[in-house]
Amino acid sequence: MEKQTDERTGSYARRRAHFALAFFALLAVGLFAWNPANLYLWIKALHIIAVISWMAGLFYMPRLFIYHTDAEPGSVQSETFKVMERRLLKIVMNPAMMLTWVFGLYLAWSVYGFQGAWLHAKIALVVLLTAVHLFFSRAVDAFARDENRRTARYWRFMNEAPTLLMILIVILVVVKPF
Repeated sequence: MEKQTDERTGSYARRRAHFALAFFALLAVGLFAWNPANLYLWIKALHIIAVISWMAGLFYMPRLFIYHTDAEPGSVQSETFKVMERRLLKIVMNPAMMLTWVFGLYLAWSVYGFQGAWLHAKIALVVLLTAVHLFFSRAVDAFARDENRRTARYWRFMNEAPTLLMILIVILVVVKPF
């Protein structure tokens, strides 16, 4: 019986993730080569897909931390959480964050010329979201070493940070209040 924590399963997941990244890269290169009249909409769609993937990881990771906090270090449950956290970070969150930044900066430059106070505020909030991502990444490393010093209550609180930032970013993008 194959377990999801087996190294073979992990290498399969990595191959699938690399395939997905290569597909996204080829799609982007193909779009620029084709240069359709609606290139902006294609890039915007890819940006939204990347943002949704990144946010899914940012919402899920602290939930894993909450449950991992209650697991006894070295237990089967703790080791399973370590695998889940590492794969979520490396296979979903990191690539999605990078693609979000690449497509987002392209849109900010090509469509708005980096002009607009709302855009500057949005980019600042995305920098904060990236800082949250990096904080979660360090926490994954701490959990992997069985060195988590935070409580489940703390992680419940941190679960709200990506949500608050996402709400503010969406309002800035849709409403463009200034």
